[in-house]
Amino acid sequence: MHTVVILALDRVIPFDLATPIEVFRRTRLPDGRPGYRVRVAAPGGPGAEVDAGAFTVRARHGLDVLDAADTVIVPGVHEPDAPPAPEVLDALKAAAARGTRIASICVGTFTLAAAGLLAGLRATTHWAGAAALAAAYPDVAVDPDVLYVDNGQILTSAGAAAGLDLCLHMIRRDYGSAVAADAARLSVMPLEREGGQAQFIVQPYPHRPAPRGSALEPLLAWLEDNLGREDLALADIAARSGTSTRTLIRRFREQTGSTPLQWLHRARVRRAQHLLETTDHPVERIGAQVGFGSPAAFRDRFKRTTGVSPNAYRRAFR
Repeated sequence: MHTVVILALDRVIPFDLATPIEVFRRTRLPDGRPGYRVRVAAPGGPGAEVDAGAFTVRARHGLDVLDAADTVIVPGVHEPDAPPAPEVLDALKAAAARGTRIASICVGTFTLAAAGLLAGLRATTHWAGAAALAAAYPDVAVDPDVLYVDNGQILTSAGAAAGLDLCLHMIRRDYGSAVAADAARLSVMPLEREGGQAQFIVQPYPHRPAPRGSALEPLLAWLEDNLGREDLALADIAARSGTSTRTLIRRFREQTGSTPLQWLHRARVRRAQHLLETTDHPVERIGAQVGFGSPAAFRDRFKRTTGVSPNAYRRAFR
């Protein structure tokens, strides 16, 4: 079973700590077995008390449990620029050297950067801390606009609820979209939110307009219902929304962080993933079912989006 170890460091942000605990603990495989073994570890060994602001956490494990971890998750702390304890940095470096997957939530990115795990990599964090992260660690390519960044072994997420997005992404990587979708439903969360945290930023990035609530929700629902239409073009989407194509594109960028056609392609690939996992339909039929005009176009778009071919995805997650 896949073992997830979550670090509870002093002054841990309770939301960041609880998110991976609950998401991974509730993940179930199709046969009902748990998908993950979850452990909470803290410096000082079993029974060590950790200040979580409004309450105190007593961890059941020490840092030695990282030796058996498949994934280590580092939640944020209330003073992210404070230097982490040397034993924490050493434990993270050793885990990385073993090939353990390591992920941070919110300003937990600062801890990964302090351990040298983000040097030369793209990373994100809560938008309010992005400038400080970039200033403190110039060798890290900080992207303040996205919900999470997956570098393979090292992953980082933006603030607060973006930790949910990252956890669901890792579940999908491990077990496929059907298991991840079930975990998302338990969390009352979409499996994948379009756009990034740029849509929530007020300062210091005024060039990204604020969101306009759920104005696109009826149109997105209509697009989901019409994914199989090969002839669906930008003009059709604009006509459905009752706007010009220029206004439609602007509203999509404001509210989803992507263009209408980018959103449509991603939705089609998500539907295809579900069909590849849950049906025996040939790949060519699935491509047609989700609106691609040719098998070659489907395979190309699917691989560009997921990194693997439809057949390889089916072999991994069927």
